[in-house]
Amino acid sequence: MAQRTFSIIKPDAVRDGYIGAILAAIDKGGFKIVSLKKQSISKKQAEGFYAVHAGKPFFDGLCEFMSSGPLVLMVLEKDNAIADLRKLMGATNPANAEPGTIRKQFAKSIGENAIHGSDAEETAAFEIGYWFAGYELV
Repeated sequence: MAQRTFSIIKPDAVRDGYIGAILAAIDKGGFKIVSLKKQSISKKQAEGFYAVHAGKPFFDGLCEFMSSGPLVLMVLEKDNAIADLRKLMGATNPANAEPGTIRKQFAKSIGENAIHGSDAEETAAFEIGYWFAGYELV
């Protein structure tokens, strides 16, 4: 059965012109793009999205970074979507990412690592609902 996951092409990858290449990798990975939008977000929106990390040392910098420029928000679908996208993204630290992964190809650092993907079904449900209204998911 098809599973949905959520992903963000982060501001660093958008700024560096990698949207097309990242979308091509996602498409080649067999994902169906259910919904996609490019937008800028406020620091307050980033804080709400990353609320689970509030109080951690990296929280403020992460929210500042995510609100620093446009990003691409996506709902993706395929069998085993969450695990498959995480494998396609590669390790959080691009230095440790496998060759051919999105982060190995397009990320600069742990902080500017090009892409976000949900890590579990509950997370995906929250993240999709945070950024997309039901009518956008047709």
